[in-house]
Amino acid sequence: MARGILVGAASIAIVALVGCSSADESSPAVFPAGSPMTTEAIRFQHAVYYLPAPARDPVAVLESTVLREHPGLEIREEVPGLPEGLTVSADIVEDVATDYTAPDLESLRYFGHGLTREQAQALQQSTSALVLDFAHPSARVWQGLRTANEPTETIARETGGLLWDEETREVFTPDACHEERLASWTGTVPDVSTQVTIHAYKKEEYVRAVTLGMLKLGLPDVVIDGFSWSSSRTMGHLVNLLGQAMAEGAVFGVGGEYALDIHAIQHPDVRDPRVESLGENATAQARLMLRKGTWEEGDPLNRLIEIGFDAYPGPDVHARQDAMLSSLFGAEDSIKRIAHTDELLEASERVRAKLPALRADFLAGLAPGELIQVKAPFPIPEGGSEWMWVEVTAWEGRTIKGLLKNEPFDIPDLHAGQVVEVDEEDVFDYIRQGPDGSREGNETAEIIAKMSSEGAP
Repeated sequence: MARGILVGAASIAIVALVGCSSADESSPAVFPAGSPMTTEAIRFQHAVYYLPAPARDPVAVLESTVLREHPGLEIREEVPGLPEGLTVSADIVEDVATDYTAPDLESLRYFGHGLTREQAQALQQSTSALVLDFAHPSARVWQGLRTANEPTETIARETGGLLWDEETREVFTPDACHEERLASWTGTVPDVSTQVTIHAYKKEEYVRAVTLGMLKLGLPDVVIDGFSWSSSRTMGHLVNLLGQAMAEGAVFGVGGEYALDIHAIQHPDVRDPRVESLGENATAQARLMLRKGTWEEGDPLNRLIEIGFDAYPGPDVHARQDAMLSSLFGAEDSIKRIAHTDELLEASERVRAKLPALRADFLAGLAPGELIQVKAPFPIPEGGSEWMWVEVTAWEGRTIKGLLKNEPFDIPDLHAGQVVEVDEEDVFDYIRQGPDGSREGNETAEIIAKMSSEGAP
C-alpha cells in the first residue's frame, strides 16, 4: 500500500492507505517523564545506488574520503552494538533487484529529490549499491549524523551514484542532499525538519501523520492521529516544533505533559518563520499531552510519541485539536451579515446542481490530500442562521458529516473543529481543493464580497 508525507517544513507527502480505524480517543500509556533521548547508541543506514554501476570503486573512495576528511570515523567490518566512537561498515550489494530493491517510479514522485526523469528511470535498472551502516554513542549524535551525511554525499558524487536514506526512505542526488541537509547546518543542532520527513495518509474519515528519520537523532518518531486534510500544514508545523524541541533538549513532565513554547526554540530557521506568521491572538504556547504511540504498518521501526490534545476544551478530539492550534498559532474569523438577494440565490442554485456529481466523486474516493468543504446554515438560538464552512468527512445519502471550520459568533454550543452534520439540500456553496492547493467552487464569494463593500443589508 502506498504511503505519503505532509507538506510542511519537514515536507509532508500525501498518499492513500485503507483499512485502518479512525481516531481512537482512549488513553494509551503516557510517554515517560524526563528526556526522550534514552538510547545509549545510535545506528542507521545510508546507501548509494548506481546507474547501473559505479564509475569508481566505492570502497576505495570511502577509505580515501575518511582518511582525507573524517579521520575520526573508524571503518570496521561490522559496527559494534555499543560503539565507543564514530564507526561505519561498508557492504557492496551486487544484485540490487534481489537484495536491496530500489524505490519504484511512483515512490520517487514523492521521495525523490533532485532526480531527472532519466535518473529515476535508470535507478530502476540499478545492479549494485554501496550500503553503509553507521553507529556512534548517543552523546555524539550531531557529530555522528553529520559525519554520516558528508562522506555519503562525497562518495555518491565521486562514484556517480544516488543517495538513499533508509530511515526516511528518500533518494537524493548529491547536490540535492547537500542543499537540503548540509548547506543550512551551521550550528551544533540542525533544523531537524531537514533531516526527517513526515508521512500523512487517510484513515477512514480522518488523517494520521508520522515522522520518519528521528531514529538517526536517537529520538522517538512523532505521531498525530485523527485530523483533517485542511489542517495538514498546521499539524506539520506542530510536529516540526516538537521534533526541534526534543533535539534541543526538551524534558517531559509527569503524565506526559509538555509546555511547547515557540519562542523557546533555539534554531532561528525553525523559530522565526513561525513567530512571524503568528496571528494577533496567538499565545505561541501549547500544552501537549504526550503518549506512547501505537505502531502501524509502514511506521518506522522506532519508538513513537503521539501528541494528545486533552488539555484543551471541546466535545470531541477534533474540537480540542482546533482549540489547541488556534491558541498556539492564532485564528481569526469574521462574520458578514447580508440578505439573500436574487443574484446570490441564483448562484447558489447553480452550485446545488453540481452537488450530485460532487457526491459521486467523494464516494468514489478523492485523491490523497484533496478535500471538499460545503457552506451550510446552522440555527441561531435567537432566530435566523449562521452560515459556516464544513470540511466533508462522510457523505451518506443526503447527509453530509464533517468538521466545522469556522468559530461561530452567535451559536454558543458549537465550536470550530466540532463534528457536525448538514443536509445536502441546505448546502449553499462548496470549495473543492486539490492536493496542490488549486480550488474550484465558492461561486457566491464574489457576490458576497461585492454586497459587503456596497454596504448591503
